[in-house]
Amino acid sequence: MKILKNLIILICCLIIVPSCSDYLDVVPDNTLKLEDLFKTQEQAWNALAKVYSFIPRNDNTHESMWTAGDEWLGRLDLNDNTGNLRGIRLMRGLQSTSSPILGNWSGTNAGKPLYQGIRQANVFLSLIDKVPDMNEQDKKNWKAQVKFLKAYYNFLLVQKYGPIVIVDELVSPEASKEELFMKRTKVDECFDYIIKLIDEAIPDLTEKSPSTLYGQIDQVGAKAIKAQILLFRASPFFNGNKEYFGDFLDHDKAPFFPLTYDKEKWKAALDATNAAIQACEAVGISLYTYEKQPYVFDREDYEANPDNMQKLYDLRMLIVDPWNKELIWGFSNINVYGQGELAHSTNMRLPEGYGDGVKNTPEYSWQWMAATYAMAERYYTKNGVPIDEDVNFEYDKKWEITRTPGASEPEYQELRGIMQPGAETIKLYLNREPRFYANLAVTGGYWRTQGVKIKTMMYAGTDGGFNSSQHRTDFYETGIAIKKLVHPESKSGAWQRTIKYPYPIIRLADLYLMKAEALNEYNDKPTQEVYDAINIVRQRAGIPKVEEVWADAGIVKSVNKHKTKEGMRDIILQERGIEFAFEGSRFWDMIRTKRAVREFNTPVWGWTYTGTNGVSFFNLEVKQIRRFTITDCLWPIDLNEMNTNSNLIQNPGW
Repeated sequence: MKILKNLIILICCLIIVPSCSDYLDVVPDNTLKLEDLFKTQEQAWNALAKVYSFIPRNDNTHESMWTAGDEWLGRLDLNDNTGNLRGIRLMRGLQSTSSPILGNWSGTNAGKPLYQGIRQANVFLSLIDKVPDMNEQDKKNWKAQVKFLKAYYNFLLVQKYGPIVIVDELVSPEASKEELFMKRTKVDECFDYIIKLIDEAIPDLTEKSPSTLYGQIDQVGAKAIKAQILLFRASPFFNGNKEYFGDFLDHDKAPFFPLTYDKEKWKAALDATNAAIQACEAVGISLYTYEKQPYVFDREDYEANPDNMQKLYDLRMLIVDPWNKELIWGFSNINVYGQGELAHSTNMRLPEGYGDGVKNTPEYSWQWMAATYAMAERYYTKNGVPIDEDVNFEYDKKWEITRTPGASEPEYQELRGIMQPGAETIKLYLNREPRFYANLAVTGGYWRTQGVKIKTMMYAGTDGGFNSSQHRTDFYETGIAIKKLVHPESKSGAWQRTIKYPYPIIRLADLYLMKAEALNEYNDKPTQEVYDAINIVRQRAGIPKVEEVWADAGIVKSVNKHKTKEGMRDIILQERGIEFAFEGSRFWDMIRTKRAVREFNTPVWGWTYTGTNGVSFFNLEVKQIRRFTITDCLWPIDLNEMNTNSNLIQNPGW
């Protein structure tokens, strides 16, 4: 870090300058002292908002870490320019030390400068008590929020960099060289520090934020994030990772990472997860189900196929129904005027013939962020097991072109409202679990968007497909689109026509699957308690209990896989990969479990988007080569920082 002797002046500038969201509207003159920014509660509120403003913008297509991993492919990702689609650029081996992509150490290449956020927090904590027109309870609550955010930003740094520099207090202009140019702290000590801050913050936080303050951290949110942090600490990447970091040593020749595996870290994660679940249940947080009337265009299908349509709505609206009962903590600083959201870049344009002649426009419906082919295979069959495990799924014929049953055929009843009747498709797209149909737009299916129900065929010249006469440069390159992040009522043309919602930072389903994982790892073998935790999520997803299907030789090939720790580990991670698809979870799950190199170092495949029918469309092509190595698991520290502070040791491989 550039912790220079003019630090206080720099901090003043950082607090004074407004963010994109105009948190501050007062620009003082050069003679104003730092204390003058905390003379009123309103000014302190602005300073609190400024600390929040450093939460990373995962909602923004070009700045989001959600696009890292193997779930997304962007049509604009056709060159080596790292200025766009940065999450995907990471997966192509385009990371650099000169300007790290999404670098949070010093804020390079669209990364939030989290050390500035930590400095803002330190300024706030040192001066909030001086505000004269605030009561003590509000001061304690705001201090607790900032203390939590300070811990959270430190955790985000540990996620990317491993050992970090801990800056617990403001550094004065008279500080010594040793105080200015600090060394990195060992990983376990970083986690200790982060958890200590959160534990200090929790008692003074509001139990649950009221609707007028949604987005502010509260006790349930802090407890959930604490559990998540402890899960990371217990995971193989951070727990006994001698394979990767056995020779990554500090100045004192001691390892930065703990090299001895400690099973008790899973117990700590389990205890924290149980506490977080109890806190959520106490305030009414529960798994989301759709409790409104279906859209007019679905009423007839809903009445004819109520169970399956209700399940579809439960899963389709899970993320986009604003501030719903499952969300524990969400990112609320969505720029209403911006056009960069993932919800915009994934949204399908309105095809001709829909929407009472509303003009087709690319604004707020870019139609070029697609799902990789891998995602079409990752979802389960309707029996709740992988497609290559289900003995009833024609895996060897998965690309075979077929047709859905006709509207009058009895076999169509359970597909009504989910797939089109008598439509051309492939066997891969049939007999899949409800989340497949809720999250993906595929050939022969439907997409509820722009206020209508679009019959997606995805072939060139058809609904959802490449159309050279209307949008030659905007198309889903893989032929598979993502519905999950688009509200059905979001329309093109103007920001007022798009439905805004908080992007989830953590939701209740995560805690249940974290509990299943921690239990599985801590015990010698899976117990019924593990199955119960994962089954809560599976039940909402509309698939059978894990212990029932994996014990049935009439359904699975690897019978009783769920009875071993290793087998259950695979099942839990795939469940997470499906439940949190496109939400940024899988990238970090693969990092923390040391599976990233194996999973991400493979090409991205997709269909031939220029195909005009099944024969010419359903041909897999390599869309992009990916390169992800052990070195990429930790971010490089910016070279400018390395040159400024000689006490910093660079991460391995950089």
